[in-house]
Amino acid sequence: MIELTLAEIAEVVGGRLHRADGSERVTGSVEFDSRKLTEGGLFVALPGERADGHDFAASAVECGAVGVLAAREVDAPAVIVPPLPPGRAHERSVALTGDTDGSGAAVLAALGALARYVVTRLSESGLAVVGVTGSSGKTSTKDVIAQLLEPLGPTVAPPGSFNNELGHPWTALRADRETRHLVLELSARGPGHIAELAAVAPPRIGVVLNVGSAHVGEFGSQEGIAQTKGELVEALPADGVAVLNADDPLVAAMAARTRARVVRVGETDDADVRADNVRLDEHAHASFDLVSGSERAPVTLQLVGEHHVGNALAAAAVALELGTPLPDVAARLSAVTRRSDRRMEVTTQADGVTVLNDSYNANPESMRAALKTLASMTSARRSWAVLGVMGELGADSVSAHDEIGRLAVRLNINRLVVVGEQAAPMHHGASHEGSWGEESVLVPDTDAAIALLREEVRPDDVVLVKASKVAQLWKVADALLEEDGRA
Repeated sequence: MIELTLAEIAEVVGGRLHRADGSERVTGSVEFDSRKLTEGGLFVALPGERADGHDFAASAVECGAVGVLAAREVDAPAVIVPPLPPGRAHERSVALTGDTDGSGAAVLAALGALARYVVTRLSESGLAVVGVTGSSGKTSTKDVIAQLLEPLGPTVAPPGSFNNELGHPWTALRADRETRHLVLELSARGPGHIAELAAVAPPRIGVVLNVGSAHVGEFGSQEGIAQTKGELVEALPADGVAVLNADDPLVAAMAARTRARVVRVGETDDADVRADNVRLDEHAHASFDLVSGSERAPVTLQLVGEHHVGNALAAAAVALELGTPLPDVAARLSAVTRRSDRRMEVTTQADGVTVLNDSYNANPESMRAALKTLASMTSARRSWAVLGVMGELGADSVSAHDEIGRLAVRLNINRLVVVGEQAAPMHHGASHEGSWGEESVLVPDTDAAIALLREEVRPDDVVLVKASKVAQLWKVADALLEEDGRA
């Protein structure tokens, strides 16, 4: 963050000073975890279900913080933020932090106001802010964009999926006067959420990857999801750039909703940045020709899965807009690696068993992509798909799970292990599609899945593990990867 006094911070957030004269200067990072504070930092006191950050104010100062952003008076120098009236901000903070009195909402609003102030000042001196949204692929694309931009100058991007009203401003406040690029991903669980995040850190370049079925239970339809995802391009300035997936009709239609210049990416012939001659090797690494205008250069991705081609094109468009020559973009794309855990994390053990740990989250689109990747890797090896529930699909949940089970059969996946009763329609779909014997099995929980795999997985098998976070299927992947994890 840029250096600010507590008095300046109080003015920005509309708060008041407590046990401070205002001259205290924040020179370190802004943290809501007191264990991560550095000398000169600002501690954000958030309430939670298990602990209240306000109770750690004094220890945060002992750890190096010069002050605390708080909703009530604490035993430390602080900026006390004003309360918020009841409303959606309060409801969302309850869901995020577990507080019941609205104090979390007040602190989050202040954190957002501080981030906007800092980003606005840095943008005036040349900071390029890039926002990424979509139903799937946000985190992977954010990671690729960051790796393409880092050679151009200091770049800040969130770790993992820090993409909500806490992680978004926290990431934005990592930027300082040396930062040239701020790459952010924006998530939504309802209309208006992306617009709110875009207001916290106004982007100049906005990327919309796709409109799928994730959270359709909360939005009501894919069209409702598209309406919300398009809030990102509506937030762009007239001199900004909207990078849109030309292969997704709902995304392509967003061109009519922005003042910014539109750059279309995809495999379609009329895309501004496109992939030509896409092919996969036996390890599911995609190769293609990156094409923009009259220029063309070869790319071979180290990332696993054909779905990364679209992510790479979106990242390439951003890098091209920020001044990287196309041959350099292609070379850097060929060198990018996976940065976030449990997203097509491929590990091959000494006995040849390969585990595809994609257990961070799941929706129908990402599940289909993962199954196709598994199928492409196992023409001469036995394949396992260990799948759990896909959450927040509403009335479409049964049919969506049924279709994934049927797809596993159509792709000739050798064994399907469905974990948990909520995901049972996957097993039923596989059975109705023609699965026989023990090709598909329904187990009650992760412990049962682990026991089955330890008993039956053989050397050189390939095992995909994927589900929504609530299923906690990473426990299955972790067990497989333990040194003595199988009998």
